[in-house]
Amino acid sequence: MRNSTIRAVNRLTARWAEQAVTGDTGTVLTAVGVWPLLALLADGAAGPAREELSEALGISADSAAAAARELLGDLSGVRGLQAATGLWALRDLPLEQRWLDALPDGARGLLTGDPDTDGKALDAWAAEQTGGLIERMPVDFPSPPAHIQLVLASALTQRLRWIRPFRSGTVEPYEGPWAGRALIALHRSTTLLDRVRVAATPAGPVTLLEVVGDGGVDVHLVLGAPDAPPGRVLSAGAAVASRALTATGASLLPEGNPGPGLRIRSVLSPDPEPYLHITTPAFEVAAEHDLLDHPGLFGLASASDTDAGHFPGISPAPLAVGSARQSAVARFDAEGFEAAAVTAVAAYPGAAAPSRYRYRTRQAEVCFDRPFGFLAVHRTSRLVLAAGWVTDPLPYVDERPEYEEWMKRAEEEAADAEWAAEQARWAEEAR
Repeated sequence: MRNSTIRAVNRLTARWAEQAVTGDTGTVLTAVGVWPLLALLADGAAGPAREELSEALGISADSAAAAARELLGDLSGVRGLQAATGLWALRDLPLEQRWLDALPDGARGLLTGDPDTDGKALDAWAAEQTGGLIERMPVDFPSPPAHIQLVLASALTQRLRWIRPFRSGTVEPYEGPWAGRALIALHRSTTLLDRVRVAATPAGPVTLLEVVGDGGVDVHLVLGAPDAPPGRVLSAGAAVASRALTATGASLLPEGNPGPGLRIRSVLSPDPEPYLHITTPAFEVAAEHDLLDHPGLFGLASASDTDAGHFPGISPAPLAVGSARQSAVARFDAEGFEAAAVTAVAAYPGAAAPSRYRYRTRQAEVCFDRPFGFLAVHRTSRLVLAAGWVTDPLPYVDERPEYEEWMKRAEEEAADAEWAAEQARWAEEAR
């Protein structure tokens, strides 16, 4: 992957995370699904819209389409990652052949102008490309008599398995926002202390834990100070994970609490190897993003003005961005991680035995027991594929009450059967 494109996408990820992640609720966002669409729009834009899109992209609009095509092609080569693009337009909308030729390979379809018919076709594509993780295309249809003229969409789906699965259990934090809640806890230990690192960032100290996937993608869990703004913590984490900021591994950190959620100490052990003990909750988050809520961030301020046309390089008909949305989901459990995002831009008409403890070794313990961030990162390029924030981890459901209720009913039925048998025996003796 081209380094300039990676830096540009990661920059958009960090800026979006800082603006959109408030900590009020869990969320997930995928800038790598947005960036290529903005690049393809920039290639066909003119005037202020072209300038604003170029600024948001971080590269010249002149090279944007080629960069988008190259990026989407490279993403398709990442193990476990499925990337797709699609274009749908009204039959009578004239499109510039030069712009069509610059598009990545992908679905091509026609819009009928009927919202129900078009919605079903677009939804079917989204569901097919994400394996059912996302069932609806995130498009706003205008009120009649206006029709969507064109839809440009991307779909990204990532599935990976951990090199070493976690052990599942339960945990009940004793302080913080999750205090007193029984959560599904994931536990794992490793001798690789530097899987956890601490960085000094503009958001304060940040702890990152790297969880290695079986393909070319890893997931980094990100924890800041309790009072640090979540958006800034996640943005800082993206900078560390992409190596724009440096971090220090646990093997070189001082003992004590050198980072949020991290404890390092020397302990007596029967094994000379150091150990990192990990505890984190399982989680599932989903989010809907309206990109027009942040028009400046995505370079869509001028492009979304429907009083004029902004894309003469796409069509001689006046077009403006009327809808730009993303639907995303992410899941993290004992076996692996999966995430999916569908992004769509629609154009509207313009107008522990002590006696054997022979060694003193270093042990690190990291625990994610309050809201934290996560980043899915391509290992070799350091491209951030997904970013999000966890506020409501998955609860632990104790199935024992159901079992105890079943046992109680079984005992009562057995007692009833025994009593019925006893009565039958008495009746037989009486005869």
